[in-house]
Amino acid sequence: MTTPIRLDKRVAAQLQCSRSQAQQYIEGGWISVDGVVVETPQTMVTEEIITLAAEGSTEAAEAATFLINKPAGCSAEQLVALLSDDNRFADDASGIRPLRRHFQRLDYLMPLDDAASGLVVLTQDWRVRRHLLESGSSLEQEFVVEVSGEPSPWAMPKLTHGLVYEGRGLPQAKISWQSEQRLRFAIKDVRLGQISFMCSQVGLKAEQIRRLRIGRVGLSKMPEGQWRYLATDQKF
Repeated sequence: MTTPIRLDKRVAAQLQCSRSQAQQYIEGGWISVDGVVVETPQTMVTEEIITLAAEGSTEAAEAATFLINKPAGCSAEQLVALLSDDNRFADDASGIRPLRRHFQRLDYLMPLDDAASGLVVLTQDWRVRRHLLESGSSLEQEFVVEVSGEPSPWAMPKLTHGLVYEGRGLPQAKISWQSEQRLRFAIKDVRLGQISFMCSQVGLKAEQIRRLRIGRVGLSKMPEGQWRYLATDQKF
């Protein structure tokens, strides 16, 4: 029996390339072992058939950003578990091939309360991370909020401007009734717990909170619990 060797060493010998190039092919998802894509250079192989995809490239894969329709009650720790093949949105138009490396070292930015649902962002892309950390407060977010209770006569003016939360005067917001129990919020620089607090200040209780949009990126028709990639031409 042939002595097992690392996949990257075998690829380098077979393709007559450097070990670093072999690793880039493997981590880019371009190498198959007996017809199955393997993305770990340290995998041990013997006499298996090793093939390189026709479009294989040693260019580094783009860092990934995931958009998830978070279910209510899902905690930050549980979000990554949603990133399975079964939960990928069927109409994801990004054209991005899922790679093992995409699911590593993800940051949860512009978080929602655990009880809230809707659009959330997980990213490993330093450009997206920096943009949302530095400019996220200026991006308008859209929410729909199911409420109960009897609003005070001055509820809308007070919700729109004038409330103070955690010692901070809240920026002006665009808020309107969508039905007798549903409010639409278009608001910037939203902090955890803020929308529930705002409702409580005008005699209402926020029963359900759902985020539809961050800046120019929206949920579209993605079902709850599913995810898609942020396409390379999409900007918040």
